[in-house]
Amino acid sequence: MGILVALLVLSILIFFHELGHFTAARLFGVQVDVFSIGFGKRLWTKKIGNTEWSLSAIPLGGYVKMKGQDDSDPTAKSSGPDSYNAKKPWQRIIILLAGPFANFLMAFFLYLAIAYMGVPKLLPYVGDVSKDSPAYQAGLKKEDKILQINGVNIKYWEEIGKQINASKGKITLIIERDHRLKTLTLEPKVIEDKNIFGEKITRRIIGITPMPKQTSVVYGFIDGFKYAWDETVKSSTLIFKSVQKLVTGEVSSDQLGGIITIVDVTAQASHAGILALFFFTALISVNLGVLNLLPIPALDGGHIMFNLYEMIRGKEPSENVMYYMTVTGWILLGGLMMLGLYNDIHRLIG
Repeated sequence: MGILVALLVLSILIFFHELGHFTAARLFGVQVDVFSIGFGKRLWTKKIGNTEWSLSAIPLGGYVKMKGQDDSDPTAKSSGPDSYNAKKPWQRIIILLAGPFANFLMAFFLYLAIAYMGVPKLLPYVGDVSKDSPAYQAGLKKEDKILQINGVNIKYWEEIGKQINASKGKITLIIERDHRLKTLTLEPKVIEDKNIFGEKITRRIIGITPMPKQTSVVYGFIDGFKYAWDETVKSSTLIFKSVQKLVTGEVSSDQLGGIITIVDVTAQASHAGILALFFFTALISVNLGVLNLLPIPALDGGHIMFNLYEMIRGKEPSENVMYYMTVTGWILLGGLMMLGLYNDIHRLIG
C-alpha cells in the first residue's frame, strides 16, 4: 500500500510540473501535442482539443511535447506561429521556468495545509540529563520546563539549541519546577559533531534530551502564509546547498539517493500519517523544482541556458553545439540516475 501511495505522490508532483509547462505554453499560443505522465508504452490516451493526454507504463517521470520542441532531437524544429521555437527567447524561458515554479508552488500549498492542520512541536520539558554534563552539574532535573535562556522566552524545544549555540560563555536559564521558578547558571560544553551534510562542526550542548511532550500549533490565516513561505524557502535553500556540496565534492557522492530511496521514504512517511506525508511530499516537490533548474542540457535549466545565450548573442547556438550538448546532458543525467540507483541498492544490501 505504501509503495502505491509513493507512486501516486510522484505522479501528482510530475503532473503539476508538466501542468506548469503546459499552462505557460498555451498562454503564449504554443501547440502542445502530448501531455504524458510516465514514459514508455502508453496505457491510456485521450485526445482533448489538439493534445493527447496519456498515462504511460513507467510512472517515474513525465513530459509535455510541444510543437517544434523535441529533447531527443534538438535539431528538429517547426516554424509555424504556434511552434515553441517560433516564440521569443524570453517567452520560452517563462515556459521552461513554469514547471519548476509549479513544484515550488505545490510545496508552498502543502506547507500551508500543514500550518492550518497543526504543526507538531515539542514542548521545552527536560527528559534525560546526562551524568556529569553542564546541566547535571547545574542541578537541572527531569521534567523541568525551560522558560528562558539569557532573557529570551522559550516556547518550544527547537528554540533551546538555537539559543545555546547563539550564546557565548555562560548562560542563564529560568526553569519551572513544581510550579516554582528557579534560576540556573551554567557553561555549555563544546563538542565536535556533524551537520546534515556529514561535515564536521562544533556546537555547544548542556547535555539534555526532550520529554516526548508535544503540542500542535495551528497557525492563523496570515501566519500560515508566512510559515508556508519560510518553509518553502528553507527547504529550497537546503536542496540548493546539497547540490552545491555534491558538485564541489564537500559531500560524498554516496549520499546521493535514487528513485528507490524516494519511493521507500515516501512509503514510510505515508505510514507515519498525513502530516509526515505532506512534509516529505513538499520536500520532494522542492527537490524536483531545484534539480530541473540545474544547467544540464537535458533539463529545463539547460534549455534556459540556451535561450539566455540567444538573448545575449542575438542568435541561437549552432545545431552541432545544441546536439552534442544535449547528448552530453542525457549521458550526465543517466549517469546521475545510475549512481543514485547504485547507492539505493548498496543501502538495501547493507
